Amino acid sequence: MNETKKFTPFISPDTVLPEFTFRVVILGVLMAVIMGAANAYLGLKAGMTIAATYTTAVISMAVLKILKGNILEENAARTIGSIGGNVATGAIFTLPAFFIASIWNPFFSIEHYIISTLMLIFAGILGIMFVTILRRVLVEDADLPFPESIAAAEIHKSGQSGEQNSKYLFAGMGIGAFISALVEFKFIAAGWQKVVSLTKGSLMLRAPGMNPAYFGVGYIIGPKLGAINFSGGVLAWGLLTPIIAYFIHRDNPESVSNWTTEFTFIWKNYVRYIAIGGMLVGAFYTLYKMRNSLFSGITRSFSYVKKSAAGDDNILRTEKDINIRWSLLVIAIIVLVMLAIFNYFTGSILPAAVASVVMLFLGFVFAAVSGYLVGIIGVSNNPTSGLTVSVLIVVAFMMVGLGMQGEAAIAAVLGVAAFTCTSVSVAGEMMQDLKAGHILGCTPWRMQVGDIFGVTAAALVMFFVLSLLHLGDIKQVVGNELDKLEKTGVQSVEYKGKNQQLLGSTFSISELKQMAPEQQNDILGTQAGFGGEKLAAPQASLMAVVARGIVEMKTEFILIAVGILMGFGFILMQVKSPMLICVGMYLPIDTSFAIFLGGAMKGILEKIAEKRKISETQKEKMNNIGVLLASGLIAGEALLGLLFAGLAFGEIKLFHAFESPFYAPSIIAMILLGIFLIRIPLRKAK
Repeated sequence: MNETKKFTPFISPDTVLPEFTFRVVILGVLMAVIMGAANAYLGLKAGMTIAATYTTAVISMAVLKILKGNILEENAARTIGSIGGNVATGAIFTLPAFFIASIWNPFFSIEHYIISTLMLIFAGILGIMFVTILRRVLVEDADLPFPESIAAAEIHKSGQSGEQNSKYLFAGMGIGAFISALVEFKFIAAGWQKVVSLTKGSLMLRAPGMNPAYFGVGYIIGPKLGAINFSGGVLAWGLLTPIIAYFIHRDNPESVSNWTTEFTFIWKNYVRYIAIGGMLVGAFYTLYKMRNSLFSGITRSFSYVKKSAAGDDNILRTEKDINIRWSLLVIAIIVLVMLAIFNYFTGSILPAAVASVVMLFLGFVFAAVSGYLVGIIGVSNNPTSGLTVSVLIVVAFMMVGLGMQGEAAIAAVLGVAAFTCTSVSVAGEMMQDLKAGHILGCTPWRMQVGDIFGVTAAALVMFFVLSLLHLGDIKQVVGNELDKLEKTGVQSVEYKGKNQQLLGSTFSISELKQMAPEQQNDILGTQAGFGGEKLAAPQASLMAVVARGIVEMKTEFILIAVGILMGFGFILMQVKSPMLICVGMYLPIDTSFAIFLGGAMKGILEKIAEKRKISETQKEKMNNIGVLLASGLIAGEALLGLLFAGLAFGEIKLFHAFESPFYAPSIIAMILLGIFLIRIPLRKAK
């Protein structure tokens, strides 16, 4: 406690500066929407999200410097803006599961928009209210390092000393958008693949995908985690997929007309279920490894509830949270909203009430856990999906125990997962922001109220962003498939989807053109949109498979069981991150390969820095610049990707320079990108 008393924030508690101003709210809300959209795009494609804190810190600093703002306004704007990325995390980990599990098909409707938006808003606010109860015990804990909070605070402090870092972020955004445009307009190839036949079997070789965002992700997570993720891709595409194909076709390999299609089919229908089993073990193993931290965090959280209930009006500006009475009142209102939403899914008040109680209890526990883990490892490494799967499994078995079955039970389970995931994710980010504010000398209650604006703004647009990406991908893939069929003179196609009642049915091309995109996707078997190759949504797919599997007891349990045993094998081998390997198995290998290359670029930079024996101060500056450049690559591709998704949604055809561009220019672009990510941080660190 002595360390807490001695702590002095950057701006003293006695200093009065504008903080929660109108321009701060406007800027923060805009950033929340943008970062939410960018994280949604990245998470659906790569299965990973990044902390938006650094990006919003730089943008808020750049904009408010022009407007003559102060450091407290910069922090408030960053706080509001960064929360949007975590609303996206809750959305992408769960909402696509409603489509993948065939609950919402079509995905977009006004009804689905309303129910999704309500879940995201109230779940996000619930996470904020939990944090108002938990803030002091975690933020003032001197044993929690809060690495990302310190980094964000340092960015704001650097702005006060005249250093300008925003140019690196915007440079990265420009390059990311430029390379993405070259790929979309087919000046350079998005990827390369080749099937190599070996006696009775075959292998499919694939090159890294030409996606700046993936290189940026790999650069941020570093070479070790990038390599672990890529090892999953090698395991899936270099071992499991070809060996399964070999045993299926070894007696008649000539029967396979297209090995690329066959490998993709096997990966989607066999290997990914094995990966899901491994992801389940990885999620629980992650929690097990942190059991001591979890117990400590939960114990401290509950002990603080009593202390905070007493209240104290004579406290410093930097210690004022939203009044505990208001927090409890808001939580009570949200419980009633939860009850109504879960009753909408279940159609029965008893299961809805049970789900609400379970979510409230586990939501608070995991909000404490999330905040505590963020204090140790940061938001970027917070196992939100693992926490959510834990709740999902508990609720799924409860629904079955209460006699619920079919679509209603699955929908209820996914609804609870969406509520939990969003509240836990928002709570973690909020705790990180509050720690940064604690360092800088900001007012907690203003940050907490500000985040309510950020959550609401991001939630209002998030379902539109998801629908745009989903339908845009379907329209693009289906449109290309229809063009190919017409060029080859095909007049009708046989049903290739999973609906047993339609097997054997045929549809003319003219009939297909009159149908909704998701119907076309189903009939043609293109498997675009959520769960497809471009929008893999691995966490949402996991939620859908687990929920439907438990409720209906008819999932591919043998494949999931094999994956579970594989996960235990990884644990026995003392693999650093079984979860990350299994996510790599679930992703297309060109995605994990690109992430690996991004990590390799960071590894080369670190080796050069080590050889030159640069100082710790220089190394910190080098890493900060590198993170900003990589974050820019991600944001640039994400924002341009949303633009192209909108064009595809509007059925606007893009100009294509080449029908089948060469991959060699893509390799040159990767090399130049690597030089950019290595030389700039190294040179500027001097």
